[in-house]
Parts: sequence; structure tokens; C-alpha cells
Amino acid sequence: MLPWKRLIRPLAALLLAAAATTVPATSAAADTAATSSRGWNDYACKPSSAHPRPVVLVHGTFANSVDNWLGLAPYLVNRGYCVYSLDYGQLPGVPFFNGLGPIEKSAQQLDTFVDRVLASTGAAEVDLVGHSQGGMMPRYYLKFLGGAAEVNALVGIAPSNHGTTLGGLTQLLDYFPGAADLLSTATPALADQVVGSPFLKKLNAGGDTVPGVTYTVIATKYDEVVTPYRSQFLTGPNVRNVVVQDLCAADLSEHAAIGIIDRIAFHEVTNALDPAHATPTTCLSVIG
Repeated sequence: MLPWKRLIRPLAALLLAAAATTVPATSAAADTAATSSRGWNDYACKPSSAHPRPVVLVHGTFANSVDNWLGLAPYLVNRGYCVYSLDYGQLPGVPFFNGLGPIEKSAQQLDTFVDRVLASTGAAEVDLVGHSQGGMMPRYYLKFLGGAAEVNALVGIAPSNHGTTLGGLTQLLDYFPGAADLLSTATPALADQVVGSPFLKKLNAGGDTVPGVTYTVIATKYDEVVTPYRSQFLTGPNVRNVVVQDLCAADLSEHAAIGIIDRIAFHEVTNALDPAHATPTTCLSVIG
């Protein structure tokens, strides 16, 4: 195997957004049945006066609408939210592992899904919660596809807002002719998330945020995928950047865990979704 081909495999593996065991599904209908049986993706759900906006969960790279949310989705449903999750960024012939296609097209899929949720629930706006790519990709929808008129808040858990260096590994691409082109062709979303990519330059030109949307970033200093972890932070009005270790020093979550099982992060998500009733997040929040 040529040296530059050896580089692609670790790049793809390290840039995954949710390194959880994938829950197999045979079709989109099977995914919907599996999730609605757990209380989310229930299109009969009507938002309450306490939680008037449905919550749309946006998975990360190499994940899907089920495996990324086995922790957070029930957590939110149990607190009275109507919760929905979508699959996006599918590549032909690649089952279960999504979030790999061009991010601009994935944002269009999110746009379509939000329209479906709004039509089903009768709500005027949704709140978005995304992990890794799923915390960054919606910003394209907000900025270029009219999403700001349909979204109240975006909560990004370990989002790749300004790309990743993978601890410096992406800098090696320049030393292997053709490697960057192969990455772009085989897994466009991975290439889009490398620091300095054309996609990220377009996304972040002119500022990180758009008017009318509140933004929360929840990061962990132990993130080994989106590096450096402070590159996840946003700058602009209506932005709150949070490091979970500032709330609970004992929290050892890394990139995957913060989105999948970290109840410190989950508590901060609920604070962002309902700031009028926010409560302090501490180490004791894991039992809340």
C-alpha cells in the first residue's frame, strides 16, 4: 500500500464524530420504528407550553440517527420535549455510517427535515442540538439556507466549528501527493472539516453567527478529535461557550463520550434549551 493511502485510514478513523457501537437498521422505516418506540421521532408528539419548540438532534460523522442519541434523546423526552433525529450525509453503498457526504448537501437534508418537523408539530421554530459535525453543519443551514427563520437555538456538543488539525495529523496531507484529493472524493465531509478547507472558509467568512439565533458550545478539554478543543468555540452575540471541566473537574469525557453518555453535557443542553429555568450544572448533575 502506498504511504499516502495509509494516511487516509487514520484520518477517517480519528475524525469520526461519534465512536459508538452502531445499532443496525435495515431501512429508514426501521430506524423510525426503533426510535419512536423509545419515545423520540414520534410524529404524534405535540409540544407543550413548557417546551413549545421541538428538538432536532443532528448526529456526527460516521454516526446515525439512532446510535448517537441513545443517551440524550431519552433524557430530553423524559423532560417533556418532542425530540426528533435525522440521518444525513449518506454515501452510496455505505450502510449505517452517515455524515460522510458533502456538508453543503447535508445542510439541505437538515432543511428538509426541519420543515417536516415543523409541519408535523405545528411549531413556529425548532431548537437544534448536534454532536461534532452535527453541531457545525447546521450553521450552514442557518447562514445560507434560511434556517435562521426556523431555528431558535443551536447547541453544539464538541462541534467542528473551525475544523480540526487532529493533533497536527492533517498537516501531513501536504506531504503525500493526491491524499487530499482522495479524502475529498471518498469522504467529502472529512475533507470539509479539515482546518482551512474551502467549506470552512465559506462558512466562517463574515462571522460565526447569524442574528436571531442563540448559540451554545459545549466542549471538553480532553477532545482528541476536534483539536485544538478551543477551536470549537464561537464568537458573536448570543453565544455561550462552555467547557464541561469548568463545571465538574472530575468529568473525563473525550469527544465521543461527551455527546453520547455525558450527563454533565446533557444538563447544559437543557439549560440552553430552556434558559429561563436553567439550574447550575455541577458534578451532581450526573444523577439528575
